[in-house]
Amino acid sequence: MTRRLHRTTASRQSRARVSLDRIDRMTVLRGLFGLFALVICVRLFWFQVIRHSFFEALASDQHELNQLLVPKRGEIYAHDQFSPDGLSLVVTNRTMHHVYANPKQVTDPQAVTAAIAPILAMDPEVVLSRLSKAGDIFEPLKHEVSDPEIEALQTLVDEGKISGIHWMEEDARWYSEGALTSAFTGFVGLVDDQKTGQYGLEGYFDNELSGTAGSFSAELDSAGRFIAVGDKSVVEAQDGDTLILTIDKNIQYKACTTLEEQVKKHNAKQGSLIIMDPSTGAILAMCNVPEYDPNHYGDVDDISVYMNDVISDQYEPGSVMKSITMAAAINEGAVTPYTTYEDTGEVHIAGYTIHNSTPKVFGVVDMTVVLQESLNTGAIFAAQSIGSERWAHYMEQFGFGEHTGIELSGENPGDIALVQRDARYGNDKAIYTATSSYGQGLTVTPIQMLQAYGALANDGVMMQPYIVDQVVKSNGFQEIHEPVEAGRPISPETARTVAAMLVRVVDYGHSKKAAVDGYFMAGKTGTAQLAKENGEVGYDPHRHKDTFVGFGPVSDPQFVMLVKMDEPQTQWAEGSVVPVAGEVSRYLLNYLKIQPDRSE
Repeated sequence: MTRRLHRTTASRQSRARVSLDRIDRMTVLRGLFGLFALVICVRLFWFQVIRHSFFEALASDQHELNQLLVPKRGEIYAHDQFSPDGLSLVVTNRTMHHVYANPKQVTDPQAVTAAIAPILAMDPEVVLSRLSKAGDIFEPLKHEVSDPEIEALQTLVDEGKISGIHWMEEDARWYSEGALTSAFTGFVGLVDDQKTGQYGLEGYFDNELSGTAGSFSAELDSAGRFIAVGDKSVVEAQDGDTLILTIDKNIQYKACTTLEEQVKKHNAKQGSLIIMDPSTGAILAMCNVPEYDPNHYGDVDDISVYMNDVISDQYEPGSVMKSITMAAAINEGAVTPYTTYEDTGEVHIAGYTIHNSTPKVFGVVDMTVVLQESLNTGAIFAAQSIGSERWAHYMEQFGFGEHTGIELSGENPGDIALVQRDARYGNDKAIYTATSSYGQGLTVTPIQMLQAYGALANDGVMMQPYIVDQVVKSNGFQEIHEPVEAGRPISPETARTVAAMLVRVVDYGHSKKAAVDGYFMAGKTGTAQLAKENGEVGYDPHRHKDTFVGFGPVSDPQFVMLVKMDEPQTQWAEGSVVPVAGEVSRYLLNYLKIQPDRSE
């Protein structure tokens, strides 16, 4: 009996242990399944929430085509009376190539570098560094690669000598006139690997010329083919605006080639020339020397050549300012062409002694002789006759110290702050009223001085200079520029009086080489000494900037012209810039078919 009880008890304990083992195993299995489910949930959360945007883009890449539609950059035209449509293409686009590399496909970076660097005219170290980025799939190498260079690369590919080098077509800017128009075109260069207009018209009108990019998207099947019933979206690109300039191609050529010849002849550091229609403000020509070729803008020794000195050079203009001084004094009724004063060769103001440019003493002379002989003392007499406050007022009315607003990048405003300071403190120590009357102690730009002389040529009405005649939108809509009046600093009577005085300057003064047979031509020279270098006080008698501003024919002025040279190896403006003005004026009078207004 006892033995049977023990067997029964042992059997029960054994069954209990089996049940517990089963329970433990089930618990473990349930735990493992729970943990597995948790891992799946975490992964699903990771893919569906945290990394949702990545996998959405990946799916889009596999099943959708998204492409940027690049607009064509707008063209630029100049006027040309010899062309059938009266226009000449100055800036356009041509098809070239962008060469790039897929470093993951480049098996031997050094060998590929040695093969392609000479063809692309690139630094081998730069090429090698880009080809050696093993994990990269796109490395730009060079923009605007020509067809012959691409043919050379293709030969290497066909021969199996290189791998991982690719190219695609791209529009490249082409400047048909090269350096001849670089003063105002600027160029399109790379900024952070993006093509961007820089300087001149390209910089000023970059947004308008660039246009607006479009886009194209469509669904693809697993084989990369379009799905006929799939979603498609097209946003058309809008090409850039076309610019039609006021520049005349033939006047531009004559002006720029003449300037370049004379700058070289006189070994000047720099030269500028600008021609404007005084009745509208339209710019007919604009030149700088030295120039650069915008098709190869990187091939320059000094990037300062990109700056357009016509609008950016802030300099002391010298005696060309005397015409403005005389206009202000005559307009105020303080002097007439026949008002006299006694020239002693010097003037003493606020402890300073100011001399004429030559040691000669002229004695009693009138205001016409002041301009004819370019007397500093006479200009001071005229400015003092109206006082420093009114003189500063006329400086402002003639547009000095302010941007003209011409549609070009890089314009500077000049500086007349010292003249304005004299106006606040009165005449007792108005030294800058005195010096500015003959063009020192202030700075102007050539475009400002041209605008001011435009008022003398245009019955006292000063027009804002402009260089864009029309903007043509991609849809054909035309925006035509209307001339803008910039002010009326003097009366018509004053303008005509000063113009007549300036005719005598050309006939009998320091501007004789600007005369043209059969025409009344007006003009004035300026030879402005440059400030000493290395912080020294005063002016260097051996360094100067020469300027001539003139217009004609005086009976009905059709053009006003400014010519400037920096540090020519001649003593006076009469020998450097005036001959340029005379030669270009003769061409203009003939080209524009302007009838003579003078008979001897």
